[in-house]
Amino acid sequence: MSRSPGQVVLPGSAIGVLGSGQLGRMFAIAARRMGYRVHTFSPDSDTPTGQVADLEIIAPYSDLDAVRRFARNVSVVTFEFENVPAATASAAAECCPVRPAGEVLHTTQHRLREKTFLSRAGLPVTPFRHVTSFAELESAVAAIGLPAILKTADFGYDGKGQFRLATRNDLAAAWKGVGEREAVLEAFIRFELELSVVAARSWKGDFVHYGAVENQHVDGILDVTVAPGHVRPQVADKAVEITRAVMEKLGVVGVLCVEFFLKADGSLLINELAPRPHNSGHFSFDACVTSQFEQQLRAVCGLPFGDPRQMSPAAMANLLGDLWTDGEPALTAALALPNVKLHLYGKLEPRPGRKMGHLTALAPTTELALRDVLEARRRLTLRR
Repeated sequence: MSRSPGQVVLPGSAIGVLGSGQLGRMFAIAARRMGYRVHTFSPDSDTPTGQVADLEIIAPYSDLDAVRRFARNVSVVTFEFENVPAATASAAAECCPVRPAGEVLHTTQHRLREKTFLSRAGLPVTPFRHVTSFAELESAVAAIGLPAILKTADFGYDGKGQFRLATRNDLAAAWKGVGEREAVLEAFIRFELELSVVAARSWKGDFVHYGAVENQHVDGILDVTVAPGHVRPQVADKAVEITRAVMEKLGVVGVLCVEFFLKADGSLLINELAPRPHNSGHFSFDACVTSQFEQQLRAVCGLPFGDPRQMSPAAMANLLGDLWTDGEPALTAALALPNVKLHLYGKLEPRPGRKMGHLTALAPTTELALRDVLEARRRLTLRR
């Protein structure tokens, strides 16, 4: 590597980002504000990240020579998309530090590896079974019971590659749905709330977090986040404690999100990990002294962390491509609410289910913030 693991990367340096979506866009905004240059690498052009980066490299992730050339021209590489192939991260690591390390990517981009890691580490995880054939699926159902969720082992997010099994009659369709390939069967958890904790960790082991936030999903896609979440302090503290343990055991340098199920008895189960800034942490861009994106930058560059303190209760609502079905949303009507912030990602083609942006409302209470962000989103459907 061109730099030792503990060497600080100062403003003026170039930061490489593998991936080019909205997470990279917001990271690039934070980085450029602090005087860094940003290079992004992905197979696509005119991307959300590329629109604000200094340099957009367009090449397949499988072109490892192109990856190495990219990495030679930056001081450190991070990623905004965990489905970047592990081989891509390894090629970049031949030329400069990659943070989080490729080993973290390798573990968290594959559901079986992730859940096996969590289980072996003694961390609370949803009961699961490995499935590689229809016969194994039948055996897994017998062991775990129904209802259950069958998920593809790799490359799944936002509810993709997931199938609920209510009765044994659902098995054949679900097995076909995952492509009749390696999968994970998870027990269906009856939970009271879905929570997440976004946190950052440095190579020295310093740790900061954004508390436990409350999430609501629709069709497997995050719909609304309320921060702070409506949970007892003991639950919030436990969620943060588990998140810190995950990051330490994985050796994460950067930002990671842990998504949890909160059960009726007050216990927590880890649902998924995301080794990068997370949709449920977007509120931090407007509501916190230091956003999750700036913390990612500080972590991978070896800078001291900023204050993660939340200055105002907040609520975030995602904007999906469905809002564009009947034409351009009524942005002016939504922005008539002065405590609402609009973030659009620069995506060229709105499609149903595609994240096109989000709204954040700041208010004296989370109840008022939630009311206002939902009202702002409703107003987007008011046509001229």
